[in-house]
Amino acid sequence: MPKLTFRLYRELNDFLPKPWRQCSFTREFTALGSIKDAIESVGVPHTEVDLILVNGESVDFAFIPRDGDRVSVYPLFESLDISSVTRLRPHPLRLTAFILDCHLGRLARYLRLLGFDSLFYGHCADERLVEISRQQHRILLTRDLNLLKRKALTHAYYVRATRPLNQVQEVVRRLQLQSGFEPFSRCTVCNGLLEAVEKKEIWALLPESSRRRFDKYARCADCGKVYWKGSHYTRMQRLVEQLRNS
Repeated sequence: MPKLTFRLYRELNDFLPKPWRQCSFTREFTALGSIKDAIESVGVPHTEVDLILVNGESVDFAFIPRDGDRVSVYPLFESLDISSVTRLRPHPLRLTAFILDCHLGRLARYLRLLGFDSLFYGHCADERLVEISRQQHRILLTRDLNLLKRKALTHAYYVRATRPLNQVQEVVRRLQLQSGFEPFSRCTVCNGLLEAVEKKEIWALLPESSRRRFDKYARCADCGKVYWKGSHYTRMQRLVEQLRNS
């Protein structure tokens, strides 16, 4: 049977069994199809890959490897200039608009707090998530590995952490989002943009304590939710600064 020798770099090792991490390993195949299929067969979604070298030469996902080939697979590059080799997609993955699967609602709220356009639906078919990601050029955030292996999907990230606060820390760090923060500019409930509103316009919506203590308010242009700088605002400011410095 044909064999391929793999070496995966950096965070791609998260998807491998421990014996294969941070080292070269060889896999046997009954038949060799595309290099994309070969890489996903060892557990790595193609959406996590940004460069493939076969015997030192860059190739795309459609490349058909041969018996004995050595395959090096790299994740998203942070600073290394690879402009002279074949990138696997024509547009950068690091867009600042997201769509999240049904398990990441709290993460969506955190991203909206930071000002990122983040769609979330409580119930949405996988096909629709992929369609929205492609049509609107949004990064799909998910913890579903099978979803990430859909061929049509190009902009996606597998969230490793399980707790929402750890998840937003991970996404900010891995996708280098710090320079794109626009905190308190979006509704954390519906993702709409916030706009300043006169106190008299929303007087009937305010609790008595807020009427006495605050004069500046914002309202969601979509759902109408009203925001003001209450006791929670200082806590959220600290969180934003922690994430900015992550």
